[in-house]
Amino acid sequence: MATQILPDPDAAWRAVLARDRREDGRFVTGVLTTGIYCRPSCAARHPKRENVRFFATGAEAAAAGLRACLRCKPDEVTREAAALAAALRLIEAAESPPSLEALAAEAGYSPFHFHRLFKRATGLTPAAFARGRRARSLTMTLETEGRVTDAIYEAGYSGPARFYADAKDRLGMTPTRWRSGGKGETISWATAETSLGTMLVAATERGICRLSFDEGEEALRRRFPGAAIRPGGAAMAGLLARTVAAVEAPERPHDLPLDVRGTAFQEAVWRELARIPPGESLSYAALAARAGRPEAVRAAGTACGANQVAVLIPCHRARRGDGSPGGYAYGLERKARLLEREGWRG
Repeated sequence: MATQILPDPDAAWRAVLARDRREDGRFVTGVLTTGIYCRPSCAARHPKRENVRFFATGAEAAAAGLRACLRCKPDEVTREAAALAAALRLIEAAESPPSLEALAAEAGYSPFHFHRLFKRATGLTPAAFARGRRARSLTMTLETEGRVTDAIYEAGYSGPARFYADAKDRLGMTPTRWRSGGKGETISWATAETSLGTMLVAATERGICRLSFDEGEEALRRRFPGAAIRPGGAAMAGLLARTVAAVEAPERPHDLPLDVRGTAFQEAVWRELARIPPGESLSYAALAARAGRPEAVRAAGTACGANQVAVLIPCHRARRGDGSPGGYAYGLERKARLLEREGWRG
């Protein structure tokens, strides 16, 4: 069994204060004054920080003389984690997405309970997760070698018709255009002045594919060499205005459409970035752990750097484990100003 890695203590304490269910199973909270250990999401009154010690597992907490909380039952998380792992193995091995009933039987739960457990843990329904897994597999195959039809079958689709019905929205463009680097895709762009400087916004018909600062059309063409690049004009005025508003108030949620893609791990990191509350930050180590690969700290930083839509996916909320700001594609001064607007106090 692999050794479970504790998250950064400050990040763990923030998870406890937020009663973050996503951290359940990653560590337990030992309260030295009461002699119990709990899930991070336990609804009991929060102890004082100086009375708390974090453990990787309930077994470690028990070995230290603590007993399991009767309210949140932290040891049951182990069973849930094992059930999810079994279901994920079945999804990975199956040629076509398994039924909810088959997954629930593999996990040892009723379909209703398993569906709720799976969505709470992954943010997706089992069916959506399986579709995303096949689409990511196809994307990786298309980026390496092989004909499009071969790649479709290799990814587990029953045929091209099933793929086009199931995964077109996920990829955002046809497989042939994906292979050719966006050839045939039309990207409109415009710039606007903001308090952070000149902002460039580029979008396909599906959503924003690039938000950057201090860039122009030439840089956009280098980034998307296979696409038709054109000025957005009046048709893009509404989207541009909404994007400016989002940049000027990064602490507010936005509903801007995005057309961005990455590896499975990159997209997991981006989802976790979007879940960080305004005014807070996470270390790259904590991001890696939340994305399911606690050993991939450097890759988490790389995923932040690969973010194509600054501010909208808030990679400015990521930092190094020692508390220093780390890097930022558009300068640390902009990163500091964004965090300051959100109320971050370090």
